Amino acid sequence: MSTTKAVVVFSGGQDSTTCLVQALTQYDEVHAITFDYGQRHRQEIEVAQALASQLGVTAHKVLDVGLLNELAISALTRDDIQVDHALMDNGLPNTFVPGRNILFLTLAGIYAYQIGAEAVITGVCETDFSGYPDCRNDFVKAMESALVQGMDRPLKLVTPLMWLNKAETWAMADHYQSLALVRDHTLTCYNGIKGKGCGDCPACHLRSRGLEDYLNHRDTVLSDARQKAHLD
Repeated sequence: MSTTKAVVVFSGGQDSTTCLVQALTQYDEVHAITFDYGQRHRQEIEVAQALASQLGVTAHKVLDVGLLNELAISALTRDDIQVDHALMDNGLPNTFVPGRNILFLTLAGIYAYQIGAEAVITGVCETDFSGYPDCRNDFVKAMESALVQGMDRPLKLVTPLMWLNKAETWAMADHYQSLALVRDHTLTCYNGIKGKGCGDCPACHLRSRGLEDYLNHRDTVLSDARQKAHLD
């Protein structure tokens, strides 16, 4: 029997950690890849390293892609731009990093090619996607097609959270007995505070509302998550 392998795009946040926890139950080898692009909340790299070690991934690669910081102007790449709840003139939040997921999925696809992995797993989500166009299903399918054609090798871009809301993502972590791990040891906050975060930025609001909704309606939300995500 051949060894199954997957690459998880891993930031150390709630979504990617939940995807990593699931992947560890589904593949023989799980490789995590984290990108250092000079992001505002740089603590996420240390958090990702600690979690990858704790969870026992096959390998964890941290890639320097600082060029993205030079090209993509965003509140997440510039310390002098304040994270704002208001949308920009183009209708996108100022935390949107243009091209980020294009670059990340391309590099993760190259890594998957080199190690013979059949899947790249990413925690993007169209249901609670914060307005980012590169988290939509149509984008992921287009990227998958481009990678397959460009490298002439089968590859799946797997998005376990695509149709889940934040409450259901919490439910998925709970399904894999990792609710406390995700709640206390991941970093989602745009201001770089682990766990509950700053409590004020858009990422913290989305995360905390989802957790509250899950805890208040646990059975219903867990049932919905199991059905939508085909959890075993």
